[in-house]
Order: sequence, then C-alpha cells, then structure tokens
Amino acid sequence: MPQHRELSVNGITMHVAEQGRGPLVLLLHGFPESWYSWRHQFGPLAEAGYRVVAPDQRGYGGTDRPEDVDAYTILHLVGDVVGLIAALGEREAVVVGHDWGAPVAWHTALMRPDLVRGVVGLSVPAVPRASRPPLRLLREQFGDDFYQLYFQRPGVADAELGRDPRATFRRVLGRAPDGGTAPDSPATGFLDRFAEPRVLPPWLTEADVDAFVDQYRRNGFTGGLNWYRNIDRNWELTAPWDGAVITPPGMFIDGDQDVVRGFMPADALPRLVPNLRSVHHLAGCGHWTQQERPREVNGALLEFLSGL
Repeated sequence: MPQHRELSVNGITMHVAEQGRGPLVLLLHGFPESWYSWRHQFGPLAEAGYRVVAPDQRGYGGTDRPEDVDAYTILHLVGDVVGLIAALGEREAVVVGHDWGAPVAWHTALMRPDLVRGVVGLSVPAVPRASRPPLRLLREQFGDDFYQLYFQRPGVADAELGRDPRATFRRVLGRAPDGGTAPDSPATGFLDRFAEPRVLPPWLTEADVDAFVDQYRRNGFTGGLNWYRNIDRNWELTAPWDGAVITPPGMFIDGDQDVVRGFMPADALPRLVPNLRSVHHLAGCGHWTQQERPREVNGALLEFLSGL
C-alpha cells in the first residue's frame, strides 16, 4: 500500500503517495482527479522494482491551493515536478501524466530533459504550439460553449461542480459525455453533458467515488479549474520553445472512445517526440485510461520502463 507524506516543493506544501524502491516514476493526475487515480499502478510498478510517487498536484487534494490564478501556469507546474524530484532526493525520473498531467509531463521533458529518463502521456498527446492564442481557436472551432471556455468564468464552474461533489464525480467519471464536446449553453452548465448513471461502470466503485469526494473537501475544484484559466497565458510563456522537440524516450496511450481525440489529435507525436518508443490505442476505452484499463496500461508502462 502507498504511504503518504507532505513535502516542501517549489514554495508550496505538496501531498504525495509513494510505494517501492528503485528508479523514480512520477505519476501526474488530471482533472478532476487526485493521486488516487493511480491506485492500480502502485503495486505492479513497485513490485517490478520502481519507486512510485503520485502527488496531489498544485491546487488539488492535500496539496496547497494558491489563491492567485496566475500561480497555475505551466511554468509553475513544471517547476513543481522539478522541485518534487529534488525533494525526493533524486536526480531524474520517468514522468507519466494523464489528462492535464500529460501536458505537465510533456513540458517537463521539453524544458528539463536532463531530469527526465522517459516521458509517458495518457489521453493527451504532445501537440505543436498553436499559431494563435488557443482559446480563440477553440471558440472558432467549437463555439462559445466549449467546456474549456465555460471554465474561464471565475466562480461559475467552481460552484457548479462543488454543489454536490458526489454527484459530480458519479457523472464525470461514471458516464461518457452526451452530445458532443460542449455544454448546450453556459447557463445549463458543464454537468448537463453527463447523464446521471444508474449503475457505475465496472472499473469504478462507490468507494472510489467516496475517496475522490473526501479528497476534494479541502480545496474543492477551483485549483484545478485555474489550470484551464492559464491556457492562453501558457501559450505566451512557451514561445521560447516553439519548434523545439521532446528528446527523452516517449510513449503515448489513449482509448479509442476518448472524447479528447476529437480536439487534440496525436498526428504530430512522431515529429514532436523523435524518440517515441510506442503508441497504444486501447479498444473500447474512454478517457479515464489507467483507471478503466489498468492491466493494459501497467503492461505498457512496465515494457517501456524496462527498455530505458
């Protein structure tokens, strides 16, 4: 079972779960998740001889939630990974990220390849830097009601998701979205895209939902939403890396039913990650990759790790 502790990292106090000894593997969760989304990875990776560490990232769970929206840029998030590696007494790590954790993993490998033995993205591929501010492009492609645009409004999605956290997690984790990639309108909200599940899918239990709800009691959803509120700011800050490639060995895993495929294609991965070792598309798998299909994900991770 993973052990829990707090570390001083990049000016914040970070909660981490860790298990095993050996080369460091960092597991970075997405939204709305926590370290717990990697619950199926700790045992197999630790038993194979790795030190597995999954933090609650900035603004989530047991980790500090800075008040300033500007404290959630990609530079802060990469800085957290760099600081975490040092706080753990290590010099390098394999960095694995799912959903929002994937861009953090890709950018850590891009900006600090000296610290990254290998990089793995789940669901979200590395993508080229956009030609224009991303929110403008998303609005042109999907309209004003695209969920990432809805998330820009301070306090609105925060209140909606926090009104009944248990219902939020049952809907978002337990059912695929209905009707495309955006809410019908900002007035109807984000959760209206997700039908209330009568029965949870086999990979998700009521106890799992309880665990997520409990971990969101401290910080709520605002910290995670602030990551979305820096999308355009991140585009500005990453200009110095425009055209640069990710040099560490890489791997990508997604599900063929993942809605992210509709707006973040993986076509550019071989160009952006020239040392891309493998790509895995999991048939019948949705967005919550490592939770839905732990056996296949763990097998792919162990094969990738053994080749480094």
